Amino acid sequence: MTQWYCSVCHGTHKSESKPSECNDCHADDRTIMNSEDVPQNLEQVRDIARKKLKGICAAYPSCDGGSDKICQRESYGKPIGLGGVGQGHSFRANVDALANIQLNMSVLGEHFEPDTSTSFLGIDLKFPVLPSSTAGVKQYNDAMDETVFCTSVLKGAKEAGTIGLRGDTWFYEPDNHSSLDSMKACDGYGIPIFKPRSQTVLKKLIEKAEALGCKAVGVDLDGCGSTMMASHGQPVFRKSVKDIEELVIFSSIPFIAKGIMIPDEAQKCVDAGVTVIAVSNHGGRVLDSTPGVATVLPQIRKKLGNSVTITADGGVRTGYDVLKMLALGANAVLLGRDIIRASVGAGTLGVKMHLEHIKQTLGKAMFMTGTKNIKMVGSRILFKSQNNL
Repeated sequence: MTQWYCSVCHGTHKSESKPSECNDCHADDRTIMNSEDVPQNLEQVRDIARKKLKGICAAYPSCDGGSDKICQRESYGKPIGLGGVGQGHSFRANVDALANIQLNMSVLGEHFEPDTSTSFLGIDLKFPVLPSSTAGVKQYNDAMDETVFCTSVLKGAKEAGTIGLRGDTWFYEPDNHSSLDSMKACDGYGIPIFKPRSQTVLKKLIEKAEALGCKAVGVDLDGCGSTMMASHGQPVFRKSVKDIEELVIFSSIPFIAKGIMIPDEAQKCVDAGVTVIAVSNHGGRVLDSTPGVATVLPQIRKKLGNSVTITADGGVRTGYDVLKMLALGANAVLLGRDIIRASVGAGTLGVKMHLEHIKQTLGKAMFMTGTKNIKMVGSRILFKSQNNL
């Protein structure tokens, strides 16, 4: 008799052969493994993901969108997988912008244990890192059921002590939406970010999110560049300030404007009542040759001042990168591609393991820069050549 483990709900079952689904959460056999094969570390999680994502993502040690990586190539009308649009300049700009920032090592002073805890939209978090609003894993070799993927991200984030965002894509429909289905499975503990669909559809989705008890809601404004949505009968639109204000007024929960890369547009969103500005170039997936997020983030923070909540994503791979983004002006940092790999590799368990690794590394970075808590993070920890940003 073999004991089987479900990586989504952590349930265990004994049977002679591998179950077709989990008896507890009903996830299918793609998330069920022999208990003896449960990964014990992130390298094992990545090994599993590498096999499942063959031809899509090789889970390289350096996820930089380089032209030598299998994810990055001109798509010529085909789906771009996990790579960046065009020649991947925006993808690489995100990574390079962070790599070019250096930290000041500070080792004098009393001993302390870094406190990584913070608050985001009134939610107490163990650390300021959230899974970003990725979607569409079903398209990647059918490695995982889409709703199970979304659920794994939300559960893994909660178990790690943070909260997850969930996204939107061309095969999600208002009445059959994997992100919202996963929110229901997680008692509303999550934040859905919708593509910029019509105002009527967005209002319907916002109502559903509110009914589920979601903590906030948002629109992926840079998703207006999604050709896949339009080609599958789900058109997306550029949104005016008036459109955003209309959605903010309609929503009874905090509203997030994601995909902002220009200070003046960030200010216009704030003036329209937006609660969170998410600085992002969509992981370099909608417009080639944009600057890296870490390059524009300080400009947006300077424009908005310190009273507005800002998130940032793009090229973040380690806890050191997280600390850099925080020092540049972010209140919270989002992770995308690494969370996809972690979930495909080991569901909820993989996501939790990856986020806990990020938290541990963030704590190490804070310790070595003399940063006792998140409120102390600022430009002083950046090498002086960056202080003029």
